[in-house]
Amino acid sequence: MTTATVSNEEFLATVAEKSDGAALRGDYSQADARYVVQQHWDAYTEAEHALWRKLYQRQAALLPGRACQEFIDALEKMDAAHGIPDFTQTSDALFKATGWTIVAVPGLIPELTFFEHLANRRFPVTVWLRTPEEFNYIVEPDVFHDYFGHVPMLFNPVFADYMQLYGKGGLKAMSLGGLDYLARLYWYTVEFGLINTPEGLRIYGAGILSSAGEVEYCLSRGTHSHHLRLDIERCLRTLYKIDTYQETYFVIDDFQQLFDGTAPDFTPVYERLKQLPSLPANSLLAHETELLEAL
Repeated sequence: MTTATVSNEEFLATVAEKSDGAALRGDYSQADARYVVQQHWDAYTEAEHALWRKLYQRQAALLPGRACQEFIDALEKMDAAHGIPDFTQTSDALFKATGWTIVAVPGLIPELTFFEHLANRRFPVTVWLRTPEEFNYIVEPDVFHDYFGHVPMLFNPVFADYMQLYGKGGLKAMSLGGLDYLARLYWYTVEFGLINTPEGLRIYGAGILSSAGEVEYCLSRGTHSHHLRLDIERCLRTLYKIDTYQETYFVIDDFQQLFDGTAPDFTPVYERLKQLPSLPANSLLAHETELLEAL
């Protein structure tokens, strides 16, 4: 959605139209104008807390040697292994660390609202948890994906600044016809990004870190997926897959690279890209080097 006055009903109707009548999972009836709801932590059942613990234990066991150290260190400090966390407590610690807070939302929210939250250092986290039948795969992001995957990296000051910058860029992109391009940047960095460290490639992307299968797949050789150094314009041109493991992973050298790469005005970038064709998700250009094989 592209206006600040979109109602819950209009947003939900648009989702249904785009998805052949499918409805979003969350309860939007209590959402305010910013799509914020109360978490109602006391309403989570013991079965839900137990499912959270199983999800957490599975993912945490996969992190050593795969996740970046910044993520591992922050996750340990968050002390969220024992059940669905109280967002208020995490927000207090997060605000002290980087000036960010968590806001509870019913699920997916309009693009404009999402960007406004990020631009104001608020990260939306879904309140509902998947069912046991969805243990290995879920269509919409739930509280485990949003909290476990995204929140730890917001404790890193440089990454936190990048996220705010991305939110501001999203607001601007909506008026420049650049939203599709910017969505690819979010996908390939925030959701599925890798970082090169002295110990080797490591994961910082939330979509990978909250997935049991892709956390192993993305660092495995011989998978037919490409691992390329992040070039912002190349990334903005590259399509992505939402129903399979990624066919390309973009790799940064450090988090400052993300901030510096997105700090300039993207207006001329969007104009250039509009004259160029999009690149398939599995494309490898003649001058590009496969990083995983080179390391």
